[in-house]
Amino acid sequence: MGKPTGFIEFTRELPSKRPVAERLHDYKEFVQQLPEQKLNEQSGRCMNCGVPFCHSGCPLGNIIPEFNDAVYKKSWAEAYDILSSTNNFPEFTGRICPAPCESACVLGINQPPVTIEEIEKHIIEIAFEKGFVKAHKPNIRSGKKVAVIGSGPAGLATAAQLNYAGHSVTVFERDDAAGGLLRYGIPDFKLEKWVIDRRISLMEEEGIVFKCNSNVGVNVSINDLLREFNAIVLAGGSTIPRDLPITGRELNGVYFAMEFLKQQNKRVANKQVEAADLLASGKNVVVIGGGDTGSDCVGTSNRQGAISVTQFELLPKPPESRTSNMPWPTYPMTLKITSSHEEGANRQWAVATKSFNADEQGNLKSLTIVDLEWTLSTDGRPAKFTERAGSERDIPCELALLAMGFVHPQHEGLIKQLGVDLDDRGNIKADEKQFQTNIQKIFTAGDMRRGQSLVVWAISEGRECARKVDIYLNGSSLLETKDHSHIATT
Repeated sequence: MGKPTGFIEFTRELPSKRPVAERLHDYKEFVQQLPEQKLNEQSGRCMNCGVPFCHSGCPLGNIIPEFNDAVYKKSWAEAYDILSSTNNFPEFTGRICPAPCESACVLGINQPPVTIEEIEKHIIEIAFEKGFVKAHKPNIRSGKKVAVIGSGPAGLATAAQLNYAGHSVTVFERDDAAGGLLRYGIPDFKLEKWVIDRRISLMEEEGIVFKCNSNVGVNVSINDLLREFNAIVLAGGSTIPRDLPITGRELNGVYFAMEFLKQQNKRVANKQVEAADLLASGKNVVVIGGGDTGSDCVGTSNRQGAISVTQFELLPKPPESRTSNMPWPTYPMTLKITSSHEEGANRQWAVATKSFNADEQGNLKSLTIVDLEWTLSTDGRPAKFTERAGSERDIPCELALLAMGFVHPQHEGLIKQLGVDLDDRGNIKADEKQFQTNIQKIFTAGDMRRGQSLVVWAISEGRECARKVDIYLNGSSLLETKDHSHIATT
């Protein structure tokens, strides 16, 4: 490696952030760039570990030690070439990935791991700045046409790879702009939308066609697509949120998290919000759900001027560091403090909501909640809970946001009209090695197939699915697999 003793000489450092009091007044990204010397030091911490477990920790199989070495040598073109060979969109993962690669970093056994995610983000931004990122149109077109339905990370990755293979790709998106979850699910303070627009423009230069406001099965005929395209990829994501069907669920003031987040993203983009405004301003907000979507609701509520923001998690508070049940290099279920939590939130664990309570006008005024006592299984995981006697109480709340995850893709419309098989969880059934549904020319990738997951997994799924579609269309493929091999046939 570039600096064999770097992991001894330097400790882990992250970029500075704009102060909380400042960033709460806008929706701009607030993580700063690392100075060149610091970036050099951080890449130099990557040790010559022999077996780089970070490769297996990354769903994309990113070649991490090699691009760290290139960064240390300031060989930016080389670093970009290495990174982009496995990751179509490092500008997305460098901002919003939970970095399972870092959990698998060998250095992380007894020291803070290498700052892989930040280095990845710096590589791609420097590559754009230096003009290394350019549109590359395929030299030869295959004459085959592929429709990709959904323009989230899985759909975009599928489209990019199939276009590189020479097929003519059209992406259908039901919203007014491409990006899927990236555009309307993730707040701008984590991912500003010019980052998406920059990539979409590049893909259009490469020959990919985007058709927005195109809801296949509603205002776009499925039969037309089946006739016109040689293959179809379903990449619409997992969009049906998990509900909380308790007393008062119908009250004005109880909403799904994505309804709230999408509205704010549209406001930031100066787009019209069709439904009645959902705003946290001047309200006691309760976010039910402890994951990333819940955290995004916390950050957005604080920016909108909530009186208070409380976040509930059904499970008990996780440990701050690995336990014997979370051995390296597995991904540890430890306490996660996001930038939104740093901005202010009352986090409570092992709490269940019993009812939503109304005022005289039928608006939400409070929640009835209860504390839970959990018993653990032999592997240390929460297994069963009981309500703690005497802990039931009411708390004030005028806006409750349900951020409890997603159960499966939308069945009405596209999926039912196509007649593709579903698995026992309600996702589209397809073998994870072939990505092919029960209908020969129809494939699926991302959350539609595997269920709610990470953006990095969606990109990985899109890349793997594209290769299988390429084999289906051509009988062989030169697209790279996750293990970086080029197997020509099935």
